[in-house]
Amino acid sequence: MKIETEYIKLDSFLKAVNAVCSGGEAKIIIGEGEVEVNGEVELRRGRKLRPGDRVSLGEETFHVE
Repeated sequence: MKIETEYIKLDSFLKAVNAVCSGGEAKIIIGEGEVEVNGEVELRRGRKLRPGDRVSLGEETFHVE
């Protein structure tokens, strides 16, 4: 997904790519350790993603551009 700003927060990114339906759902799956950023489990929903980052949820991987 291409972003127009310097960064996007992890929970907002998951909503933007339709990986989750709501911020509440994003909070839960992030808190349960189901999301990886650049190959490492990320537990902070406010993690700032920048172009070049990779976000994985289950079998899906999304790229920040």
